[in-house]
Amino acid sequence: MKWEGNRQSDNVEDRRDEGGGPGGGGFGGRSIGLGSIVIALVASYFLGVSPMTVLSFLSGGGAPPSASAPAHKPPADDHMAAFVSTVLADTEDVWTDVFSKGGATYTKPGLVLFSGSTTTQCGQGQSAMGPFYCPADRKVYIDLAFYQTLKTRLGAPGDFAQAYVIAHEVGHHVQNLLGISAKMQQMHGRVSQTEYNALSVRLELQADCLAGVWAHHAQSARQILEQGDVEEAMNAAAKIGDDALQRSAGGAVVPESFTHGTSAQRQRWFDTGLKNGTVKRCDTFSASSL
Repeated sequence: MKWEGNRQSDNVEDRRDEGGGPGGGGFGGRSIGLGSIVIALVASYFLGVSPMTVLSFLSGGGAPPSASAPAHKPPADDHMAAFVSTVLADTEDVWTDVFSKGGATYTKPGLVLFSGSTTTQCGQGQSAMGPFYCPADRKVYIDLAFYQTLKTRLGAPGDFAQAYVIAHEVGHHVQNLLGISAKMQQMHGRVSQTEYNALSVRLELQADCLAGVWAHHAQSARQILEQGDVEEAMNAAAKIGDDALQRSAGGAVVPESFTHGTSAQRQRWFDTGLKNGTVKRCDTFSASSL
């Protein structure tokens, strides 16, 4: 992926020096995360945490953030921080243009780098959840150690695989701005858990598609892709499919428990966004087949 030398976002906050270890309290209410699926499906295997505790981001009741050190930017010589800042900037450019052409204004999300745990307006965020988006404060949260997990434990190396992770979380921000997340919140408690899981799958697959939309426009405008980049993202999508994660945890594959979609579905919807580049083609909620 061609990213070095490109613009970096000013909306990145570095909290890694807060020294937050595994924090107390559950992760509250309304966060949405690509990486959270790692815990949601194998939590009982690794941590003994209920998957639905992690995935109940729309149930409300997230603890308010406590006081923390003043926000500051990452060091200028931090290579990985520069990478995520550059990817975030690229998503800002793409979505500002897409929203503008649709007659709307794009509100940029923040991105928080943390280590161990951090407070959010959705509750206490934990590194073990992987990257996540909090609609309440409109911020993406990531412990950069997740990228090592993505590479070694999940078998999805590569800088474009890493960029896909951020683009997916920004996709949740786009959903939030479009009111889709609010509609999901309204369904919580009104439908059965199985039905809600099915809606969650459509929400996550749409975020995958929106990540593809970003990649489509970034490539058209700035030719960021190098040989093998698309394959890296497709491999990452496959490795974090519900079916793949359940198999890797040594358990049975239980479709009724899926909340993010199968490997094949995640690949398909990212590819749909990448090839078509339009939000309209990402309407997973109306799709008869995923």
